[in-house]
Amino acid sequence: MRLSPVLAVSALLLALPVAAHAEDPVEAGQSIIERQIAAFLKNDADAAYSYASPTIRSIFPDKGRFFDMVRKSYTPVYRPGNYAFGRSKSINGGETVIQELLITGTEGKDYSAVYQLQRQPDGSYKINGVQMLRTTQSTGI
Repeated sequence: MRLSPVLAVSALLLALPVAAHAEDPVEAGQSIIERQIAAFLKNDADAAYSYASPTIRSIFPDKGRFFDMVRKSYTPVYRPGNYAFGRSKSINGGETVIQELLITGTEGKDYSAVYQLQRQPDGSYKINGVQMLRTTQSTGI
């Protein structure tokens, strides 16, 4: 049996969303980081906390404590001036994503935040830790 050109194109278009749904682990991790930063900027503790891994939630079982900890200890992440994604690595078939975030804080100092994200049983990614590094030298322009 031969498919008409219209049916063949329709079948191809129906298959595309399935292929496009398989997201790259690094892109998925970057999206989570951006959404959490947006939540911090809006002072939305519920949304910010929703991106924390179960491990982080076990350490900070209350969203208010989590939000206060980030505000006090991770100020460049909580209130970034400008930021851009740096180096990244997907480990173990995407089970873990390591993503560097280059931040210029609101006070003009430069930082690197190294995020660790873990794939969850449902396929989503959650932030499992952030290491802040103060950048002492600019190697930019």
